Amino acid sequence: MRNIIICLLLLAGTIAWAHDTPPWRPSSQEQQQLDAAAFQAVDQDITGKFGDVQSVVVIQKGRKVYEFYRDGQPDTLREVHSVTKSALALLVGTALQRGQISSLDQPVLDLMPEWKALNADSRASSITLRHLLSMTPGFDVDDPTGTATALAPAAAWARPMGAAPGQRFAYDNSVPSIVAAVLERAAGLPIEDLARDQLFTPLAMREPSLLRGRLSMRTEDMAKLGYLMRQDGRWADQPLMPPGFVAQIIHPESSGGAPVRLPYGLLWWVASRNTYFASGHGGQLVWVHTPLDLVVAVTAKVSPQGVQRGEALKLVRERVFPAAQRRFSATSAP
Repeated sequence: MRNIIICLLLLAGTIAWAHDTPPWRPSSQEQQQLDAAAFQAVDQDITGKFGDVQSVVVIQKGRKVYEFYRDGQPDTLREVHSVTKSALALLVGTALQRGQISSLDQPVLDLMPEWKALNADSRASSITLRHLLSMTPGFDVDDPTGTATALAPAAAWARPMGAAPGQRFAYDNSVPSIVAAVLERAAGLPIEDLARDQLFTPLAMREPSLLRGRLSMRTEDMAKLGYLMRQDGRWADQPLMPPGFVAQIIHPESSGGAPVRLPYGLLWWVASRNTYFASGHGGQLVWVHTPLDLVVAVTAKVSPQGVQRGEALKLVRERVFPAAQRRFSATSAP
């Protein structure tokens, strides 16, 4: 069903990926010893104090400097929830790079003219792809927890308007289904084929899993999303997205709001000028801090109590970040 298209975005079918070796720089024995020393306390804290956290991968200066798997299984596919939205932003970038769409500021109805009849509000005609990616299209949405069921694209477009496009942020789980439909029309391909060909095969990811509408992927593959952002959309010296597109993604389009209550760019949250992240319900996280050339991917067990504890973000800010600072300033080559 199309109401799970945000998950189908990442479903890569039964393709056997061409490569399974990540693009991380190799580590010398000395580097590995320094890594272990810097992150030793992190390992102990996760085991003893952060019981919700299930896996962590830390990439610094292009090297994998730390990883943790509570189940000891690095190849396990783990649910990522709304991290899927941030991956969709990257797929939009690949469509721009390939000329499948010309601009984020083109009205959606230019590509989907049959939708004009679905929404009688004249304001709907001025909704652009940028409005969708910034969660400011103006639909009447009230989902402070970010857990509402996504609607099919046409049903999502037909909803009442509560504000003019660009005027108000409202977190909307149905936006990705609209974006996916626009990309399908622009490229003339199903969204799963676009995801496979333009993003996940180039990034050498393992095949994701879709079970009862829930997407799962490896933690290391989550880190690749952040690393692609750090490389300004380049992968193995090949441009997957236009130069400068990442800067658009992480430029705050609004002050944001629930459920994270931080400024919002284009399907990524913006914590500060130097820090941005993808966030999935219950503690699924891809966190990027540019001064330390740092990417952190985290998955966590989802429960109402776990949502309140927020252990994933606490772990990154209070434990991983200081460890990365120590490692960054170590005298040996990073």
